[in-house]
Amino acid sequence: MDNRRKKKLTFFTIGLIFFLSGVEYAVILPTIWRYLQTLNAAPYFLGLVLSAFSFSGLLSGPLFGHWSDRTGTTKKILLFANLFEIVGNFMYFMEYSKWLLLSSRLVAGIGTGAGSSIFGFLTRITAAEDRATVFAAVMACRQLGLLIGPAFNIFLRLCDFHLGPFVVNKYTAPGLFMCLLWVLLQLAVVFMYWDLPHLERGRVQEGSTSRNREEDSDEAKPLMGSQEAVASNPTGNQSFAASSVMPNHISPPSSPLPSQALESSSPFNNFSISREFLREEVVVLLAAQFITLFNQTALETMVTPLTQKFFGYGELENSVMYSLCGVEVIAGFLFVRWLSCRASDRAVLAVGLTICNIAGVWCLIFLANPLGGFPWQLTEFIIGVFLQVLGLPFVAVAQVSLFSKVTAEKTQGFSQGVRRSVGGLATILGPLWAGGLTENMYIMLGVMAALLALLTKSQGHLTLGLVLDLLSSDEDPMVQAAFAGKA
Repeated sequence: MDNRRKKKLTFFTIGLIFFLSGVEYAVILPTIWRYLQTLNAAPYFLGLVLSAFSFSGLLSGPLFGHWSDRTGTTKKILLFANLFEIVGNFMYFMEYSKWLLLSSRLVAGIGTGAGSSIFGFLTRITAAEDRATVFAAVMACRQLGLLIGPAFNIFLRLCDFHLGPFVVNKYTAPGLFMCLLWVLLQLAVVFMYWDLPHLERGRVQEGSTSRNREEDSDEAKPLMGSQEAVASNPTGNQSFAASSVMPNHISPPSSPLPSQALESSSPFNNFSISREFLREEVVVLLAAQFITLFNQTALETMVTPLTQKFFGYGELENSVMYSLCGVEVIAGFLFVRWLSCRASDRAVLAVGLTICNIAGVWCLIFLANPLGGFPWQLTEFIIGVFLQVLGLPFVAVAQVSLFSKVTAEKTQGFSQGVRRSVGGLATILGPLWAGGLTENMYIMLGVMAALLALLTKSQGHLTLGLVLDLLSSDEDPMVQAAFAGKA
């Protein structure tokens, strides 16, 4: 089989993994509260069960990422991680006790940690200028799963039979259904997934257009030092290799020197967590990950009580609303995929943050205390939710693409695991924040808007510093260092 076909099948399998993760969320979420009630669980147990899934993924992500960085492979990791999804969903199906249900989500959540290995893998096999496009497509697959997932409940809710000692009903059927889907995915990974060879960065840069070279010097920041660039440049063009290094405003990520790489193949030689992650541009991107997911999950939590309070919405109306939001998100990811081919990641991030800030201000003014009669309140609500959802694809794709470019390529799996763990923490804290302040909307929405404003200011400061770096890129190194110090 030729490499092109292998690549297509591998990308298809990756899309399938993210699609099923979206389906699992959409299938289980609508019925899990009633399921817990049949097991005599207290109301607080719902928060524990939902948080357990994110918590175990938060811990397993860096571990799976570290594993993929050390071995340079992901197929075995995916096969291993999928076992947790299979076992966890079967435990969910067993309907024994509320504690088993809690344990089932903990076990299944471990499997989500493989996502960090996938993002690290995609970083290593794609060129910097194509990365945002690929990430947008992968994220859209999960949103497609979220959109289609509720449709499966149409027939799952009709289940009412016994399978040996187990009862299959509308509460347990989602666990069995997802268990079977993850088993099928295991087969897909075995037969349709390959650990593709990593790109040779020197050749990729050499074949890029002049526009991409300029964009890389501003944004992509090739993840190796000047000596490495010269060593990997088959033409020996040292002037081009020297121009490929990062601007001085961004301190280079920790990576082994060429001489050290010869002594040991470990990507974690001389790796320092503080040098890698405690840099301004990395902190800003991790903050973007946290704040956007925190606000998104807080919005998801508060929307249902809000619609019930002001509009009298039930399960059907909320399901329709979530479906429409899913369509909007998918369209947003497709648009960002198109836009990322024509604009820099920073421009996409700036657009997303602008929309999110407008949405935050709108919600603070009109949703905290809706004005007017029913038609006006409904219009205000629709516009607020539309703006909140619209900005998410821009920020999500831009921040993950930029993050892959400002962290070391050799340790991408671990770095992506850290990024996803930060997101997991946000998905735990967001619902807790919103759930406790549904009667204090000004405080809840005010803090969310303030976080977005702080993130936007930090991103603007970082961009200004990078512009100064570009202006000084042709100057003496000492002048460049001075510019970076001022920025």
